Amino acid sequence: MEKIRRASHAGSWYSDNPTKLGEELKAWLRECGLPKSPDVRGVIAPHAGYSYSGRAAAYAFGNIDPSTISRVFLLGPSHHYYTPKCALSSATIYRTPVGDLPLDLEVIEELKATGKFEQMDLRIDEAEHSMEMHLPYLAKVFEGYQVKVVPIMVGAVNPENEAMYGNLLAKYVDDPQNFFSVSSDFCHWGSRFNYTYYDKQFGAIHKSIEALDKMGMDIIETGDPDAFKRYLMEYDNTICGRHPISVFLHMTKNCSTKIKIKFLRYEQSSQCKSMRDSSVSYASAAAKVEA
Repeated sequence: MEKIRRASHAGSWYSDNPTKLGEELKAWLRECGLPKSPDVRGVIAPHAGYSYSGRAAAYAFGNIDPSTISRVFLLGPSHHYYTPKCALSSATIYRTPVGDLPLDLEVIEELKATGKFEQMDLRIDEAEHSMEMHLPYLAKVFEGYQVKVVPIMVGAVNPENEAMYGNLLAKYVDDPQNFFSVSSDFCHWGSRFNYTYYDKQFGAIHKSIEALDKMGMDIIETGDPDAFKRYLMEYDNTICGRHPISVFLHMTKNCSTKIKIKFLRYEQSSQCKSMRDSSVSYASAAAKVEA
């Protein structure tokens, strides 16, 4: 039986007009000017409203060569629902204004059989925006190609379980038909986020935020999940996709394929100059197979 997850944030976080949205996505993908590479096997991309992060996200999705991929694993954090585990969708189709994406029910059953995942109901699924914001881009990039998605909501997973899920999912990285879309914004800075870390040696506040984010991005590029964990413990940077990123780092560490993550774009929603300001950072990366 068909069970459809509606595009619940269309019309607010991004356009619900198929033509307008399609043209917007196409323009951003064209502007980033990135060559499509069959070596790109994953991305880290932001999940804010498209007016904020749509352009930055193109630097992740613009790399994808759709001709070699038949399945996309989608890893996103949970913003509203607390779970110490990872959760699987109960939908069969994810709807977007620019085309529907069927779920890979076979792989979802396979994951369910491990007993390590919980199942989220449709209401929780539709309330969460972290994976939804990747869907229109995926639908656009894979237009005309057969692709299925495996959405995994990554809860407040402790370090041992990040490693456990990474181990469990690592084998999927070794199949070149699989692709991984990891959803995360970077620093949420300002009193409204309860985070105002400021290192004056960098000058303006926005420069300090950039230095802090870049430090995290450099560590992610090393592929070392333990170093990333230490960085988060030391600076407490408000990277909302810290758990999906950590799980992905454990996956790339434990698979047989050599994967290198490289950040291609960094932006901030605004430039903070005083303690009254606030901003969110957006970073886009590609995970490539190294020869």
